[in-house]
Amino acid sequence: MSAAAGERRWFFDFISPFAYLHWQKLRPRLAELAVEPVPIVFAAVLQARGQKGPAEIPGKREFTYRHTLWQARRDGIELRYPPAHPFNPIAALRLCIAARGTPEAVDAIFDWIWRRGQAGDGVEALQPVIDALGIDPAALGAEATKAALRANTDAAIAAGVYGVPTLKFGSELFWGCDAHEFALDALQHPELLHDPEMQRLTRLPLGQQRRS
Repeated sequence: MSAAAGERRWFFDFISPFAYLHWQKLRPRLAELAVEPVPIVFAAVLQARGQKGPAEIPGKREFTYRHTLWQARRDGIELRYPPAHPFNPIAALRLCIAARGTPEAVDAIFDWIWRRGQAGDGVEALQPVIDALGIDPAALGAEATKAALRANTDAAIAAGVYGVPTLKFGSELFWGCDAHEFALDALQHPELLHDPEMQRLTRLPLGQQRRS
């Protein structure tokens, strides 16, 4: 399946500042590209892959924070980190699902956490957003909401997702905010991923590490 064919999904978690930055690029073209935003639990993806998140690695955590702030300033995007990070994003993810995952809901939740720098780690913290979206707070704890979030996350893991944000065009995955232009180029020119060198790289064997 080519990058131009099949489903088009954007896997994300509100815990990720890179997802917030990528959303600013993707949002204006969402309808044109026919991409579906899909909230998932990043922590579950990390667990499935046996990885740590950037904020769990000393040094990388601080670098990530400064790097995202630099990118936001470069691109003229308002960014203010929430009071604590990482935080538990489950309530925010469930709110997005309860609001049917509309672009307006994604906007509202990202803006609350990453533009206004407010906490997003529980129903109480998100109450102003819940009210603005007209959602019954009980919907966040409904079994259907929980099941939908689990299904989204399971689908991402099954598709091979290993990080957020990830764009999925057909069977192709494009990870990270900085892969946005690569993804759009591959979508417009599917042959890009099938030239001999691109194909050789997909089959490149792992080298052996030497130990002294």
